[in-house]
Amino acid sequence: MTSIAIVGPGAIGGTVAAWLAQNPDFDVSVCVRTPIADLVVETPEGTIRATPKVLTDPSEASPVDWVLVATKTYSTDSTRPWIEALCAQGTRVAIIQNGVEHVRLFEHIVPAERLVPVMINLPATRHAPGRIEQSRHGVIAVPAGQNGEDFAALFAHTEIEAAAHADFVSQLWIKLCGNCAAIVPALTLRAMGPVWSPDFEAIVRGLNEECAAVGRAEGAEIPQSVVDDFVERSRTMPEGAIAGSLHADRLAGNPMEIDARNGVIVRLGEKHGIPTPMNHMLVTLLGASGSPWVKRD
Repeated sequence: MTSIAIVGPGAIGGTVAAWLAQNPDFDVSVCVRTPIADLVVETPEGTIRATPKVLTDPSEASPVDWVLVATKTYSTDSTRPWIEALCAQGTRVAIIQNGVEHVRLFEHIVPAERLVPVMINLPATRHAPGRIEQSRHGVIAVPAGQNGEDFAALFAHTEIEAAAHADFVSQLWIKLCGNCAAIVPALTLRAMGPVWSPDFEAIVRGLNEECAAVGRAEGAEIPQSVVDDFVERSRTMPEGAIAGSLHADRLAGNPMEIDARNGVIVRLGEKHGIPTPMNHMLVTLLGASGSPWVKRD
């Protein structure tokens, strides 16, 4: 039996845990701060339920075959006690997070050869602890190689399409091109779609063009059509169609993944000598909207 522990069973982690738990050959645990009785996920295929083992303290954990980390990027260090308790020499650790820096964020905790960075596109909303709505079928991409192929195989029985890709870097950056404009509704506090003008389009296009330029410098293959298609979808989407987790976190007063979604574009742009004025400005503005204030030396 394959043992799997999910650290951070929120909207994404909880959905993944529930799907994996449908396989009787998997022993699934969830690592939480507050106990939950079960997982109930409304999916496009109907309702799925799961009763994974619930762990509330790393002292309760024992080594497993797979650790799946599905926390926010700013919570990396808080996962360390869980990872150390759940890992043995052969344990592999999959990082299911936003952004493009999965390995950089965790290689000080887990040897890089045992890390599996995961790109996931799985629209899901947590309405209450253990209660999740999955609005569309999910897609997972991982790097080619034994670790990636073994991870993708875990989802063979699910409605989540998982595959290993030789050009994984492009998968990450193409997703980031689609996500980087989510900083706009986080600032306007209004979902994309209802308001459009040439000036607004210039902002959305600028964010995406800068992201694509930096991604290409990092080795990603990003066709111009990726940018053009995103701008067109943004222009024509119905009111309230997309706001995103940055918007939701700001409304809730939670920390925001500003660095993983847009700050990384600015940082890596500086590394490659690529100007990113649109991302830089909006990162600065959204950072100033948060609390507490962040002091810079």
